Amino acid sequence: MKLQQLAEEKVGFLIIFTVIVISFGLLIEVVPLFGTKAVIEPAPGVKPYNALQVAGRDIYVREGCYNCHSQMIRPFRAETERYGHYSVAGESVYDRPFQWGSKRTGPDLARVGGRYSDEWHRIHLLNPRDVVPESNMPAFPWLARNKVDAEATVARMKALRAVGTPYSDEELQEAPEMLTNKSELDAVIAYLQGLGLALKNVR
Repeated sequence: MKLQQLAEEKVGFLIIFTVIVISFGLLIEVVPLFGTKAVIEPAPGVKPYNALQVAGRDIYVREGCYNCHSQMIRPFRAETERYGHYSVAGESVYDRPFQWGSKRTGPDLARVGGRYSDEWHRIHLLNPRDVVPESNMPAFPWLARNKVDAEATVARMKALRAVGTPYSDEELQEAPEMLTNKSELDAVIAYLQGLGLALKNVR
């Protein structure tokens, strides 16, 4: 009774009790996941992004695409019927940070890879209303003008390798050639076309 009274009458104690309860919940629910194979190992078929995809992903994040598009299909029929197999943790092991998101002004992109042609993506990114007349997505014409920063991308790949992404020395050496004369638009399209392919056809 005294603890309840303290929590009701003293805001400081209420905050302390709340933090204790949340910490205990996290300890029980989250910490065990750190050692679970399904969470820390890649799902079958999931590979690290290549250099062009890494550049595209960084541009995707820079332009704030995650504010309107999630990349997490929930395990509900309405979601799987529309988007495909629900998302699993092993798909995101090479995503730092992951792009699950929670808001869908636009559709979920977890399985967008291969759904449309490169040309469709090109038109859509330059002026979305040319392919989806009712779209409220902004256009990104500067992506076609800007060239990919190869040096920054290689540095990013080295940083990713330092935290566990298995890039080989050969992949790092070949990265600048892969990025030569590539526009930011090319990079974003490469990133989008690689999303969800590993589990796309699983039902």
